[in-house]
Amino acid sequence: MKEMSLNQIALACGRTYVGEDGKKNLEVSGVVIDSRKVEPGYLFIAIKGERVDGHSFIPSVFAKGAACVLCEQAPEHPAGPYILVDSCLQALKSLAEYYRSTLSIPVVGITGSVGKTSTKEMIAAVLEQKYRVLKTEGNFNNEIGLPLTIFRIREEHEAAVLEMGISDFGEMTRLGRMAKPNICVFTNIGLCHLENLKDRDGILRAKTEMLKEAQPGAQVILNGDDDKLITLKESRTPKPCFFGLDPSCDLYASDIENLGLDGTRCTFVTKSGKFQAHIPIPGRHMVYNALAGTAVGLALNLTLDEIKAGIESLLPVSGRNNLIHTPKWDILDDCYNANPVSMCASLDVLSCALGRKVAILGDMGELGENEKLLHYNVGCHAADAGIDAVFLTGELSKEIARGIEAKNPGLTFRHFDTKQELLDTLLLLLSKGDSILVKASHFMEFEEIVAYLKKNGNS
Repeated sequence: MKEMSLNQIALACGRTYVGEDGKKNLEVSGVVIDSRKVEPGYLFIAIKGERVDGHSFIPSVFAKGAACVLCEQAPEHPAGPYILVDSCLQALKSLAEYYRSTLSIPVVGITGSVGKTSTKEMIAAVLEQKYRVLKTEGNFNNEIGLPLTIFRIREEHEAAVLEMGISDFGEMTRLGRMAKPNICVFTNIGLCHLENLKDRDGILRAKTEMLKEAQPGAQVILNGDDDKLITLKESRTPKPCFFGLDPSCDLYASDIENLGLDGTRCTFVTKSGKFQAHIPIPGRHMVYNALAGTAVGLALNLTLDEIKAGIESLLPVSGRNNLIHTPKWDILDDCYNANPVSMCASLDVLSCALGRKVAILGDMGELGENEKLLHYNVGCHAADAGIDAVFLTGELSKEIARGIEAKNPGLTFRHFDTKQELLDTLLLLLSKGDSILVKASHFMEFEEIVAYLKKNGNS
């Protein structure tokens, strides 16, 4: 990582370095909160978790060569320097904010209700045609994951693409303060985290907290087909860039051709010209992701040929519309997480398939007091999505079944009380040539279903 001495770390946290004076100017080579990831020269931050207290690992991290420990209580017989703070969590964020201030590379911040991860992957794929890019890995998009991602930015990186996820008011302010994005991308405002944010207007207010913390003159890139985001039209300088399918947007897609589960081909129309590209991951929502990638590419001076190459180079993320071909059937693995908007979008992706279309769905979490109605509405959407069969498990998914029955009782569907009952029956429900969507919130652990389908599809 860039130069950051132990003394600078202490000052960034508002605390005092404790240790040999000769080591004050020692520069750390990495920052971690997981003792297993400590390498010689690293700073270890001793976070107190629900099950594990990082302070108990202080002796072992020094044994591994840690340069320093940041902790809330002075260690007994410390084998190296330490910095004592009131809160390691707050110190983690303060340190990330300081480290970000030392970086001169452009940072792209991405938020929205749905599609953050796939949009992040698309933007990174585009920018990698010209720059060395650091991007958020996995689900490191919250108040612990984001600072750890920022610390991974090294001298060789020329751009960073950071995913920023929230579930309550104030979180985006804190994330924005650390990320200080030069470019702010908003995918959409949908129905998620309603327990705290209540409605789409609340979600809009919470997400757009990012704008208060962005770099002065930051470019704002918005989905122009979203009725909430379009209200930000006159609120920024420079003027926001809107993308969408509507030709009134600053850049838009036309001549959209569905290629089934092999993706989409379309024409991208920009103020700099137009080009045709093949988006290799299925789903109409991927067109929006490619438009966002195009907008960021143009903002960072990529050519249209470079942007096209980036779009066509995109690879799926495990658990996110990951298409798995087997001799018996195709599996659309989208079981990383789910909310009503992403569930309906995935059903629409499945409807693009060319064979028999089967959805295996489970419960969605964090939907607040309207969770039953929101599941019921997904069932209504599934009933009209043009798919052939739906198999369900989970208590809330009973409401999806109710929605299907009310809207289209002729559609083949069945609810199972447990995931194991579903697995025990699944092979009797499937046929060779099926295209199978697997989707639920992460706590449902539908990865087990994907593994089962892969094993039996290849046998």
